[in-house]
Amino acid sequence: QVQLVESGGGLVQPGGSLRLSCVASGTIFSIYDMGWYRQAPGKQRELVATVTSRGRTNYADSVKGRFTISRDNAKDTMFLQMNSLKPEDTAVYYCNARLSPVDYWGQGTQVTVSS
Repeated sequence: QVQLVESGGGLVQPGGSLRLSCVASGTIFSIYDMGWYRQAPGKQRELVATVTSRGRTNYADSVKGRFTISRDNAKDTMFLQMNSLKPEDTAVYYCNARLSPVDYWGQGTQVTVSS
């Protein structure tokens, strides 16, 4: 059974930074395409960034130039470095592992950007 555990969320002021981590267990991490998604109150879950098993990355337009996704296959861990945070980045951030057609999700970590 694949388990994903996110950490690193919290409260930060606008313009600040956070680094999210997602640790995977119960599987061969390196074969999965990985991603970060977020869901703000009253809104649908949306894609933030993805990194394929081969390291190819993709970003939502709203975070390009501010967020960086990466993975460390030796540590079964994925990261999301978030800089220049804005209040509209406030959401629960979810880790996703995909080995088509199956998706696995973490429990989410809250990110709040507020002064």
